[in-house]
Amino acid sequence: MSVDLLVVGGGPVGLVTALLASRAGLSAEVVEARRPPIDKACGEGLMPAGVARLAALGIDPPGMPIRGIRYQAGEQAAEARFRGGPGRGVRRTVLMAELDRAASEHGVPVRRGTVVGVVAGPSAVTVHLRDGAARTAAYVVGADGLHSTLRRLSGLGSGDPRVRAAGGGRRWGVRQHFAVPPWSELVEVHWARHAEAYVTPVANDLVGVAVLSARRAPFATQLAWFPELRERLVAAEAGRPRGAGPLRQRTLARSRGRVALVGDAAGYVDALTGEGLSVGFAQAAELVDALRRGSLRDYERRWRRVVRRSSLLTGGLLAASRFPPSRRLIVPAAQRLPAVFGALVNTAARG
Repeated sequence: MSVDLLVVGGGPVGLVTALLASRAGLSAEVVEARRPPIDKACGEGLMPAGVARLAALGIDPPGMPIRGIRYQAGEQAAEARFRGGPGRGVRRTVLMAELDRAASEHGVPVRRGTVVGVVAGPSAVTVHLRDGAARTAAYVVGADGLHSTLRRLSGLGSGDPRVRAAGGGRRWGVRQHFAVPPWSELVEVHWARHAEAYVTPVANDLVGVAVLSARRAPFATQLAWFPELRERLVAAEAGRPRGAGPLRQRTLARSRGRVALVGDAAGYVDALTGEGLSVGFAQAAELVDALRRGSLRDYERRWRRVVRRSSLLTGGLLAASRFPPSRRLIVPAAQRLPAVFGALVNTAARG
């Protein structure tokens, strides 16, 4: 047996899973195909719950405070402040550097390799890598993202991700950085006819803009869907755009035998509410606690409990946003019902 827990995927959720396992007295190792610095198209905003979970691990990544959420559609706007302390805007590469440092300090090895095979037995799981090496662990966790290799190899995927699932179609995300001082301590969500743009402050001189849409187009074209936002950014130096998707991913289950899934690999609805990392960290905590107790059998129930509130919120917004008449009512409704909007924002903030 190599280790108690082998984590496939060295992104934020994978590294947090390994760090939590190490803190719980389990030996852990991470396998990651990419070499640092690892970047990804994401909104780069941590909800207050995510900041708190990192702090409990001694991780305090530099960034910008996020004090709430603002919805904007033309001249109409609604905003709600976080009641339990700020979140944080953090560049993905900065967050990864802090997590890699923590893994090194806590003796959690990160091995570079690509998983090509998984053989599960009654008391252990063997993972085969492209370079011919093999690692055996009591449990294996897939934290390898939207298009999880471990999910596919372990038979936990639900088939072709391109198929339009009942209740939602395909959407993609594209993120680009702009060298401009942040103009707000809120995450701004700009609503257009077919897309949303998330503006997150990530440094004193930098904001990230992530556009989510069912329409694939160059980032400049997508930014033109938000005239007020484009006007703010037209003179700013822009970084290279990064894309991800399709965002909706389904799984048959979150575990099978001694293999489990966390984060985006475990199933993903959409990035619309910005809770991805915070929910992934909460899943990791529940998984490690189940392993500490010696069984994965309870993880499915725990996973469903973690994602229930965020799935209802995201699902409701997606359902409303798919139809232009109801989509146009989202921001006015938030403006007219500030207590309800505030409650929804703070439900997301708590993770």
